[in-house]
Amino acid sequence: MRVWNDIERVPSGDGPLVASIGNYDGVHVGHQRILERTVAAARARHVPSLLISFEPHPLAVVAPERRPQLLQTREQKLDALEQTGLEHVLMLKFTPEIATLSGEEFFADVLDQHLTFAAMHVGHNFRFGRHRSAGIEALERIGAARGFEVSGTPQVQVDGGVVSSTRIRAAVKEGDVSAASRMLGRPFALTGEVVRGAGRGAKLLLPTANLEVENEICPAPGVYVTESAVLAARQAAMTNVGFRPTFNGTLLTVETHIIEFEGDLYGERMEVRFLDRIRDEMRFENPSDLADQLARDRAAAESYFQNLQIQPL
Repeated sequence: MRVWNDIERVPSGDGPLVASIGNYDGVHVGHQRILERTVAAARARHVPSLLISFEPHPLAVVAPERRPQLLQTREQKLDALEQTGLEHVLMLKFTPEIATLSGEEFFADVLDQHLTFAAMHVGHNFRFGRHRSAGIEALERIGAARGFEVSGTPQVQVDGGVVSSTRIRAAVKEGDVSAASRMLGRPFALTGEVVRGAGRGAKLLLPTANLEVENEICPAPGVYVTESAVLAARQAAMTNVGFRPTFNGTLLTVETHIIEFEGDLYGERMEVRFLDRIRDEMRFENPSDLADQLARDRAAAESYFQNLQIQPL
């Protein structure tokens, strides 16, 4: 998958594309449905597929106080997009100037100079242009004037509700990582570098890898069944997200115990994928009581994995 970080870098004269456009935060199952259709239509026409997305999130420009915490890092987003089979992604810089453009002006002043479309696939609830005032009907008029088809994809429902990035954020913040996974089509994941912590896990005979989290949003404090992706392998794990109240902690930490692993991970990049919630974070009277509970947590995580097979990366 080829990524353009500037529309000026898009090669001229490459011919028409089948494209989609949107923020695609999380690349959830609704997004995946649109992109499946985009990729299939491009292959049927023997032309490239393209997603036009935005950096930063438009609300960071037009209403910073309402800017959402993003579900993925940039790298995670691009990895998820590549899994859809897309050939090209344009990460278009969203500027105050773009924010003032109507839908028609956005095509005329920004896209028409560099891109030609054979078709455009979007969600039925697609909105664009100044104040998000234009919808799919406006896009159809723009397409008719420029000779490209417009196709709207129905919204996807999971657990009785429409899948959206907003709904997934709420599930993550509530610690309902199972619901988040169903809407994402994969586990919600945190990524970052393993850094040195206080070393309390090792003293409790449950060594942990402390993650310096790069994501903007974390699950609610608690203990989770997870899998780690580190050193080119996936491994069963359990993760504590919280403030370590037994030790009067004040900073949020993400500490992962890899169940069948011994070794040094300091400095390694790791992704932690959240599969299920075991319990809330708790304050214990003493480290011995905490160690007993952690042993029960590990048993719960092992039970979760008994009938599962962690697939290789």
